[in-house]
Amino acid sequence: MNGAVYAVVPAAGAGKRMGSAVPKQYLELAGRSVLEHTLWRLAGHALIQKVVVAISAGDEYFEDLRAKLPGKVSSAAGGAERCHSVLSALHALAAHAGPDDWVLVHDAARPCVRITDLDRMLVTLGDDEVGGILAAPVRDTLKRCDAHGAIIATVDRTQLWHALTPQMFRLGTLTGAIETALADGVVVTDEAQAIERIGLTPRVVAGSADNLKITHPEDLALAGMILAAQAQAARGGPTQ
Repeated sequence: MNGAVYAVVPAAGAGKRMGSAVPKQYLELAGRSVLEHTLWRLAGHALIQKVVVAISAGDEYFEDLRAKLPGKVSSAAGGAERCHSVLSALHALAAHAGPDDWVLVHDAARPCVRITDLDRMLVTLGDDEVGGILAAPVRDTLKRCDAHGAIIATVDRTQLWHALTPQMFRLGTLTGAIETALADGVVVTDEAQAIERIGLTPRVVAGSADNLKITHPEDLALAGMILAAQAQAARGGPTQ
């Protein structure tokens, strides 16, 4: 690796689409909260030196988890939107890391990311000038519709990818890119968008389709099955 490696996890969202009074990152999944699974997965990678998780000011749950988390994990204040939370965590990380060190930004609600995907990303992008994201090729036929749900066109999926996380960029570059977007009044939806806005070209690294983002209630059960299958494979059982 050309530079040390750190991770940032924005976890200040409420996850309203889950329809739960408890934020989705704190819902129980296979004996732990979703956030615990995510943080242990990242902190368990040998090259990741520190993980900063961004927590909302009114969070009532994180303090109860601190004692259960790896020593690599620390917290920062979250913000109104994902990009605000990421920027806050990047500023906190700057006390430990240099501007040319790598940062992996990962969704709190993606507890199933594979260590092998992290390995592939670090190997592929470790000497890259810009960085990139985990992504999966679009497999389904895509339709563009009007406001009433009528199909307007079928979209060519040949070069389309689903953006996943982690998204991996240099600390200084990513910090400046998000600050520039916010100064321009643009709330970016992912880190790659911020990097693209300053004229750089991130790469995609093929990731596993089971890197699920828990968004709807049925996703929680699916994530449980994925974790169980991954654990079975790690014990030498049937591969997925």
